[in-house]
Amino acid sequence: MSKVYFTDMRTGLKENLFDKIAKLLTLAGLAQTVAKGDLTAVKIHFGEKGNHTYLRPVFARRVVEEIKKLGALPFLTDSSTLYPGQRKEAVSALTCGIENGFGYSSVGAPLIISDGLRGVTETEVTIEGDLLKKTYIGTEIVEADSIVTMTHFKCHELTGFGGAIKNLGMGCASRKGKLVQHSTVAPTVSQKNCIGCGLCPRSCAHDAIIITAGKAAINPQKCVGCSRCITVCPVKAINIQWNESSDLVMRKMAEYAKGALTGKDGRAIYINFITQVSPACDCYGFSDAPIVNDIGICASTDPVAIDQACADLVNGARGNEGSALQSGHEPGGDKFRGCWPEIPWEVQLAHGEKVGLGSRAYELVKV
Repeated sequence: MSKVYFTDMRTGLKENLFDKIAKLLTLAGLAQTVAKGDLTAVKIHFGEKGNHTYLRPVFARRVVEEIKKLGALPFLTDSSTLYPGQRKEAVSALTCGIENGFGYSSVGAPLIISDGLRGVTETEVTIEGDLLKKTYIGTEIVEADSIVTMTHFKCHELTGFGGAIKNLGMGCASRKGKLVQHSTVAPTVSQKNCIGCGLCPRSCAHDAIIITAGKAAINPQKCVGCSRCITVCPVKAINIQWNESSDLVMRKMAEYAKGALTGKDGRAIYINFITQVSPACDCYGFSDAPIVNDIGICASTDPVAIDQACADLVNGARGNEGSALQSGHEPGGDKFRGCWPEIPWEVQLAHGEKVGLGSRAYELVKV
């Protein structure tokens, strides 16, 4: 069984929460994961404008400090989003991150978007998955020597919950990689919203877009799924066709996590914060009330075990009345189905274990 180190949120004069974060990382094996001189990716979600449940920058600063003590060179990183929002390209994404408090003066490390200016700086990584044989990972993740994954553990409308597996699989993928996980067809153009400006055909490297009768049209036979057109559309008229079922997305996501970790055997560590457990993703421009009280923080070198442990801890808590939780309020109740009844959230754990990401069996070591 994999060890998952856990601490609750209680603190006192002799030990604050930042000290607990450092102790968790030490016990989980940070010194064995990160070596002197490593370019170490600290994978984190910078949050969306209007959202407030993303991890606090001061937590990231303490993680950065612990990495620096080992002589490594940490940088904070995230990737561009698939949907046309605030973080669809690097300039807006970095601006959002800095406005949310992740500037160098706060975190002590530079911010680097892992898949480049427009989300197309990717490296094709070969894997032996059940569904996929190749993945498209942000190049800066691939180039990093080691990775520390900081995750806000919360519910999610497509995967039941978002933990370390999602932070790796979806969060480290380039925009093309995200599209592979979500859809099997080309993006579509809203004829109602399109203004025929011509930016999208000029941005397409594969001549898959033409302007006809003053409106853009995408040829699905020529489209390679890079989704670059989404980033340049000034009126958000180009959108993804979300045609994959949630269980298939989760299986692909677990295999993409395997792609993100390729070449980093023994060079990855995970820390999950079970705080402000919101009912939906931090990618929204708002944050709903938490469905349970703050529980604590977990650390491990096994992404499957840490997510399983966090899921068990959330389900073992009493649900908050007056939140979006519709059922499962009792300790032991399924909180994730209580928010998203149709989502079989266990799939990401089962498939992650199947493809060799880690083990669902764990030993919870209380710190």
